This record gives sequence, structure tokens and C-alpha cells, in this order.
Amino acid sequence: MKLKDNYLLLLIFVCLGIFFVNLDAIYVNIMEARNFITAREMLTMDHWIFTTINNEPRYEKPPLPTWLTAISMALFGIKNLFAARLPAAIMGSILTICIYKFGIQFTARRKYAFISALIAATSFYIVFSGRDGQWDIHTHAWMMLAIVFLFKLFTTYVGRYWYAVLAGVCMGASFLSKGPVSMYVLLLPFLMAYAFTFKFKEGIRLWKPLILMLIITVVISSSWALYVYLLDTGSVTKITEKETGRWLDYNVRPFYYYWSFVIQSGIWTIPSFIALLYPYLKNRVFNIKAYQFTLLWTLLAVVLLSIIPEKKSRYLLPVLIPMALNTGFYIEYLFRRFEMMSKKEKWPVNLNFIIIALVGLLFPFAGLTYFGKSIYNFLPWFVITSLSLAIIGGLILLYLRKNRIKPVFYLTVWFIISIIFFGLPISGKIEKNIDYSSISIVDHYIEDFSVKAYEFKGFTPEMIWEFGRPIEVIYNGKGYDIPIEEKFLVLATKKQKPEMFRILENYKIEKVDEIDMNPVGNKHKPRLYRNLYLVTK
Repeated sequence: MKLKDNYLLLLIFVCLGIFFVNLDAIYVNIMEARNFITAREMLTMDHWIFTTINNEPRYEKPPLPTWLTAISMALFGIKNLFAARLPAAIMGSILTICIYKFGIQFTARRKYAFISALIAATSFYIVFSGRDGQWDIHTHAWMMLAIVFLFKLFTTYVGRYWYAVLAGVCMGASFLSKGPVSMYVLLLPFLMAYAFTFKFKEGIRLWKPLILMLIITVVISSSWALYVYLLDTGSVTKITEKETGRWLDYNVRPFYYYWSFVIQSGIWTIPSFIALLYPYLKNRVFNIKAYQFTLLWTLLAVVLLSIIPEKKSRYLLPVLIPMALNTGFYIEYLFRRFEMMSKKEKWPVNLNFIIIALVGLLFPFAGLTYFGKSIYNFLPWFVITSLSLAIIGGLILLYLRKNRIKPVFYLTVWFIISIIFFGLPISGKIEKNIDYSSISIVDHYIEDFSVKAYEFKGFTPEMIWEFGRPIEVIYNGKGYDIPIEEKFLVLATKKQKPEMFRILENYKIEKVDEIDMNPVGNKHKPRLYRNLYLVTK
């Protein structure tokens, strides 16, 4: 088999380029810091079951992705950012390959499945989640793997119990990654769409393997939560009450908040929108029933998400999975019929790819204008990025003019890969905060004064991650546990200063330094800033 026809191997190469290259280029964000701290405390404090953050119970999230991250850190270095993000990159690749395999399962078309997987791998939020140390990509990748096995269970006679076991294990792993999220927003709409389009023709014959699957799922899903609840009931109850309240009154958005969901696919926004137009596409796709299935799966996922009061744009990640499969039908149709389509039918396609091409062609000029003299800090990377994007942009316009949509589609994939290869190294050198100072300087004062350091009220995950170990907090949620030492260091924000002076009014308080961990100069987040005080009795 020629390389160009070996879709799985090509897909693996694409995943390596998208999810693994320059994985450590972007600074750690708050969500990642929380997860990485928990993984580090597994290694340094042996908190593998009773998970913690800053040595405080953290049971909001199940531990499977954190276990994988801790193992990766143990193998490649506890301070290695590539190692910390590696499990997410692997799960992003697994998700992409599962989409390819599933596409073959329900259509028997390898090229269609390949197109759909490429769309998924280059969709904005899948790219972001597969390169970011957060756990959304884990739960949905495990669930997509479960769906692949579940589909086999529904459609084959041989090995049903084996597929039931595999599906149950993967569903349990999905739950151990982020609770029931993926069961609700990915599995449930899949089952509803499958029932409507393909029917459960083998219904009564499936009950035994399905019961086996459910037992395995329940046992794996409940194992950690039940164990932690039985041995640390108070902390679990407190955290559960807090999290339950957040679902009802935190980040509450209107029902229609997700209606612009196609935007989350990034470069595929226009094709994804057209693929949702059933009256237009129903007589153009190669498999109407399979198209109905992916369309219904996508829309049901959006509706189910919209019912939940708490809404965030990143929660749309699972919708991108069936939407990639749905958009694949439209792109596959373009592959077959583009040269024969009328100008009226072509214009949305041309518009989508012309916009991408113009971004590539205009990037050098826009970059020179925006970066100014600071461009010399990353000139080689800027030149390579400009050349690659401009060349790709020019080729996209050339092939559009020749009515050749296949190379245009693949060049768009290369557009994303080029940004990751050559553009990401620029991100760490843009508008650096000239006043940046790491919390690691606290160690010098700890050594000089032979004292212990405390946070006054609350902690910032990015700072704890950078510091390398927990920092005890004086405020316990109800009152203040004043340190018993004669002398100690206190970290406090500017807003906390008056309260700190009031609580420690019987102490001599001397400001010794400032910590500013805002990585970017034009964005100042107060939570990344601290004053460091020496407090003496």
C-alpha cells in the first residue's frame, strides 16, 4: 500500500505534528496549574488516592488523568512541561484515531473517515484541549473509544461479550476522568441518534452483554469516589455541596448560549454550518442514513448541553466530535462534485478557504505592523512562519482557481500544522512582562531569615506550581490560624494588605519584595501579584 493510501499512518503523522510539537511553548494556565500540582503531590507526598492541591483535599475531579500525568512526570521529569502535557496529547491522538475508526464502521468509506478525522484534529478546541493539561480531552477520548466498541457490540455477532467488557472499561475510564460529563453529552446523544436512525434491531439478544458492560462501568466509575467517601466523608460532603451549588448559580448562561457552536471548529466554521443544512445536503451525501445519524447526534448534544444552567465555551468540545463526522459528509461531497458545481453553490466554499488564504498572505505585513521593533526578539521564527503561511495561502488560491478542492483541503490542514511548528515558538517571546519576578525568590528569603513562608488568604495555582511545593494558608475559611513562630514571611495581594495589617496588628510588618508572575506585559492579573512581608512578633 502506498503511503498516500495508508490513511491511518498519515493520520498518526498528522497527530504527531498537531499535538506533540512545541508542546511546552505556552506558559501554564490556571486550569493546568491545578492539575499539575495535584499530579506533583502524588509523587512528592504520596497522595495517589486522597488527591490534594496545595496539600488540601481536591476531590472535585476524579484522578485518572492526574495519575497518567504523574506517571509521565515520574518518567520524564517532575518539572518537565512537555511531560505534564504529554498524556493530553496522547488522548487527543486517540480521539482522532477513534473518529477515523468509527467513520469506517458506520459508512465503510475510508476516505470519508480520514477526512472527518482530519477535520476533528484541526478543529480549534480539539487542538487546544489536546495540547493543554486539562481533563476534558481525557474523558471524551475514553468515551469515543467506548463508542467504537459499543457500535461493534450493536452490529456484530462474534465477540459481543469481549466488546461489552472493552466498552465498560472505557466508559469507566471516562467517568474516572471527569465524572458523568461525557456520558451525558457524548454517549447519551449517540444512543438517541443511533436508536432513531439505525434502530436496535438485536435488542433482546444484547441484554446479557449490556448488563455485563453496565456492571463493569459502575464498578470502575464508583471505585475511587466510594473509597474516598468512606474514608474522608467530611471533606467529600463539603466539596460535593460546593460543586452542586456551582452547577446552579455559577457561569449561568441563557439556553441559546451554545447556538454559535460551529465557531468552535475554527477554520471549518463555514463548512460545518453548511453540513448542518439538511434540506441542501440530504440528496448530495453518499449515505443518507449515516448523515442523518451524525446530524442528529450533533444537534442532540447541543440541546442537552443547553439544558444545563452552567455554560462555558470549552464545554462544547464533545459536540465537535459528531460535528467533524457530519462535516466530513460535506467535504467528501466537494471532493466528488466540486468541479461540476455552479458558482452559486461554490461561493461559501470559496469564501471559507479564501479567508484562510488571506490570513496566510497578510500575516507577514500584519506581524510587522503589530510587533514593531520587538520582532527582532523572534525574527527567525517570524520569517519562517511568514514564508510557510504565505506559500500555503498562495497555493490555496491557486488550486481554488483551478477548481481543485482536494489540495485546498489538505493545504488547510498544513496551515494549522505550520502554525504549531513555526508560530508557537513566537508566543513565548511576545510582549514579555519586563517586571516579571518568580515566586521562587521566596526561597532566598526563607534561607536568609531562616523562616517559613505563608499565604495570607487563599493561593494562586500558577504560583504554587512555580514554587514547587505547598504553601500553608493562614486563613482557614472561617478564621485565621496565626503562625506560632516569632518570625515568618507572608504573601498577600494589594487588596489583602489592610486586612493583613489588622489581623497582625501586634506584629512588626516589613515589606521585603514584590512578586509579579504575569507573563505578558499588557495583561495584569492581580491574582498573579503578591507583596512579600517579613512579620516579626
